[in-house]
Amino acid sequence: MNFYHKSIQGVIKGIRAKKISNADAFKKLKDLPYLNLGFARLDTHRSIRRDFPEVIYAKGKSAPQLEKIVARFLHKLPSLILTKADEKIFAYLGVRHPQLKYNGAAKIIYFNKKRPPLKKGFVAVITAGTSDIPVAEEAAVTLDITGNRVKRIYDAGVAGIHRILDKRSVLNKSRAIIIVAGMEGALASVVAGLVNKPVIAVPTSVGYGANFKGLAALLTMLNCCAPGVVVVNIDNGFGAGYFANMVN
Repeated sequence: MNFYHKSIQGVIKGIRAKKISNADAFKKLKDLPYLNLGFARLDTHRSIRRDFPEVIYAKGKSAPQLEKIVARFLHKLPSLILTKADEKIFAYLGVRHPQLKYNGAAKIIYFNKKRPPLKKGFVAVITAGTSDIPVAEEAAVTLDITGNRVKRIYDAGVAGIHRILDKRSVLNKSRAIIIVAGMEGALASVVAGLVNKPVIAVPTSVGYGANFKGLAALLTMLNCCAPGVVVVNIDNGFGAGYFANMVN
């Protein structure tokens, strides 16, 4: 019997003996278990603590490592998400686990044993340019997997500002707005100044040399003069989708 099983049984015995209250038992169990694979410690209770499935960052991990992680999680959890996963990784994992699905635009591998209930509100996902779409799709697919409706508005940056002004009715009806922009990243300020919705700004590494691989857009978004804007890391579409899911 491993530590995980002993710990769980100890809590159960404590409840039966009335030495542990139900509330204390829940506190112990919600932070307790993980699976130790040596190269990774897999958090099997993240969905209980955070109401969101465990997410694996695929980039930098070997295909065999990812296969071992996926194999363990598919038996333990009702859903799974792998971000920054390329087609080569999916081809390797898909042969071994055909229940996995892949969105190439978002570079996300995912599995849902049962689709979550669809939320009433929707999240608007907007890009400044077409080159920002891969990061936007990472946010949109994250939202879709977690039961959110998504309305996409792509290529509506400040270089042709009438393109976003034309969509104000959609923005005003949304529960939250994700802005994905590279270059100077000005679109987040513009949209935040037009609506009373939470804006989640995602700087991308799209741009010429002085964009500094997204740093210029990041600094612009952090210095946004319109209130109600939060900023995630460069190219972090998943982080934006996660936060928008919490808002919705």
